[in-house]
Amino acid sequence: MRTITRSLQAVVAIALSAVVMTGCTTGEAESIGTAETTSSGRQVPDSDRASDDGEGHYAAVNGLELYYEIHGTGRPLVLIHGGLDTIDSAFGTLLPDLAKTRQVIAVELQAHGHTADIDRPLRYELMADDIVGLVTHLGLEKVDVLGYSLGGGVAQQLGSRNPDLVNKLVVISAPYKSDGWYPEVRAGMAAMNPDAMTATPMHEIYAQTAPKPSEWPVLVTKTRELLAENYDWTAAIASITAPTLVVIADFDSVRLTHAVELFGLLGEGKADGAMGGAPSSRLAVVPGSLHYNILSRTDLLLPIISPFLDEPNPK
Repeated sequence: MRTITRSLQAVVAIALSAVVMTGCTTGEAESIGTAETTSSGRQVPDSDRASDDGEGHYAAVNGLELYYEIHGTGRPLVLIHGGLDTIDSAFGTLLPDLAKTRQVIAVELQAHGHTADIDRPLRYELMADDIVGLVTHLGLEKVDVLGYSLGGGVAQQLGSRNPDLVNKLVVISAPYKSDGWYPEVRAGMAAMNPDAMTATPMHEIYAQTAPKPSEWPVLVTKTRELLAENYDWTAAIASITAPTLVVIADFDSVRLTHAVELFGLLGEGKADGAMGGAPSSRLAVVPGSLHYNILSRTDLLLPIISPFLDEPNPK
C-alpha cells in the first residue's frame, strides 16, 4: 500500500522536487565561441562575472543577473530545472553523464538558486525569453533544450516562440495545459505556504545558494501564483518544429494520458509507424518512477535521451 497519496504529493511533486534529487549535423548547433577560457576549459564572455565558488557565471539578461554553468564540450544542450530547484538539486545526478558527450549549459531561473529575483512575476514566457537572451549572449545560433517540470513548461514556450533557435527539445514531466496535472496536485500548488516550507531540505538549499536568502517567501509565493494559473498551449504546440522527446514517469504528477496527447499534438502517434517515414518526435514512459525522482533514474533516462539528441534531424 502506498504511504504517500496523490493529495499528499501535491506540493512535493512540483515544488519539492529538490528534496529527493540532490543530436544534430554540423551547423545545427555550435559550441560556444567566446573570449575567456576558464581553468576547467569552459568558455564564457569576458563581461560575465564569475560566481564566488568559481562554478558558474552571471550574464546580464533582461534585467537579471542570470546564473549559468557550462560543463563539457560539444554540441550545446541547455538544461532548465523545475520549481524551487537549483542546477544541482535537479540535475546533479544527470548532468555529469550528459556533459561527457556535449556542452551542457545549465541555467538557474529568475529567483532560483544563485539568480536573484527582480520586480516582475514568474511567467513561463518571460523565463523563456531569459533563456533566449542567454543563448544569444553566448553567441549560439541553435541549441538543444531539456526542461523538467516547471522548466519543461519554459522549454515548450521556448520551442514554440523561438523555433529557429531550438534544434532538439526534451520535455520531462511537464504539461502543455494546466489540467494536465492531477486535480490533487493542482490543489496542492494553490496551498503552497512559505512558512510551512521553511526548514525543509529545499529551503536549506535555497538558503545556501540564494543571494538574498530572506526572499524565500517571495519565491514560494511567486511560484505558487505561476503554478496555479490556468493555461492552454494547444495552439502554440503547433509552432514547435524541433524534434521533441516527451518523457513522463509512470507514477507522475502529470497525467500519463496528457503526455500521450502532447505527443499527438506534435504530429505523432496517429498511424502505424511502419506505414510512413520515421517519426521525428518520441514518447517515453520511465517505469517505476515518480515526478520528483525521475531525473535521478539515469539508468533509464540516458539510454532514452542521448540517442535522441545524437540522431540527425529529419530533412
